[in-house]
Amino acid sequence: MKIVADIDIPFLRGALEPYADVAYLRGREISPRDVADARALVVRTRTRCDAALLDGSQVETICTATVGFDHIDMEYCARRGIVVATSAGGNARAVLQWVAAVLAHIYKGKSPEGRTLGVVGVGNVGSLVARYAAAWGFRVLCCDPPRQRGEGRAERGERASRRAAQALAVPSASPADGFVSLEELAPQCDIISFHTPLTVGGEDNTFHLADRRFFAQLKRGAVVINTSRGEVVESGALLEALEAGRCAYAIDTWECEPHVDHALVGAALIATPHIAGYSQQGKAMTVAMAVRALGRRYGWPLGEWYPPEGPPRVAGRPIGWEEMCRTIGGHFDIEALSRRFKGDPAAFEQMRDSYVYRSEYF
Repeated sequence: MKIVADIDIPFLRGALEPYADVAYLRGREISPRDVADARALVVRTRTRCDAALLDGSQVETICTATVGFDHIDMEYCARRGIVVATSAGGNARAVLQWVAAVLAHIYKGKSPEGRTLGVVGVGNVGSLVARYAAAWGFRVLCCDPPRQRGEGRAERGERASRRAAQALAVPSASPADGFVSLEELAPQCDIISFHTPLTVGGEDNTFHLADRRFFAQLKRGAVVINTSRGEVVESGALLEALEAGRCAYAIDTWECEPHVDHALVGAALIATPHIAGYSQQGKAMTVAMAVRALGRRYGWPLGEWYPPEGPPRVAGRPIGWEEMCRTIGGHFDIEALSRRFKGDPAAFEQMRDSYVYRSEYF
């Protein structure tokens, strides 16, 4: 079988060759002709996977070595029966440490006690941010309507289970943590960090989730952080809020990438070129997840595959606020990167492509 893969995905070369013919191409240059006789694709966000690319092809599997999947037309793939696998969670600790670097920059080592941090989207990344922030001394509020609904259903089932358990005199699990709405969260928080997928339309729309209404509700002087997708935050509304002095902003993901708003880059507290998830371990793990997904799909023995030349995995450890603030700069100088990007926002794509992956350490 034939697989078409993005040539710039690190660690991938050699992993699939024992099982398939692999054609490596530039992500943006992958064409309908290239995929016509391919059964699987391994891509990044540079490859738009939709009818224009896939109509008439033999593609039945798409594995993206990324957490986000807004470059894939999921409805089209569902209609075609194309299986899509993402690498959700693979770079969660890298993004956590980007957020930690921003927090250290904001507070300069001062205690965060008495400050409230809101997490919008409590999935693989958001749950890590919430857990570490609480341990560091922040009051943490969480907003995640899909999880809230799901855990509400689970809680109703749990109550029934507890009643049955009580009748049988056996222990039962504790109920899920609570959530608040975005409207409740916004006016209470000193910092709000977005970690949602990009969903356009429907009950859980996140396109322009942070709009003029959201910014009007903010506690004055709050810092908004976005490492999810650029389109989650409405750029025009954000610029208005910044110019009015309502908030500050730390940004890694942008609307209309790679054509970022230069005024927004200049006005941001911290601005980076979509590299929050770019750690050595994060890159190795997202590739591993894509390779493992292909192994499961086609019965290849790749269930525990990890790049042989990949960096040692970090299991994660507790780290105190003072230690984090003291050490984060030695592992990730976010202020220097931000200054460089602010000096040349037109270099977004070049900076992203040439970024030297940092190493996770907690």
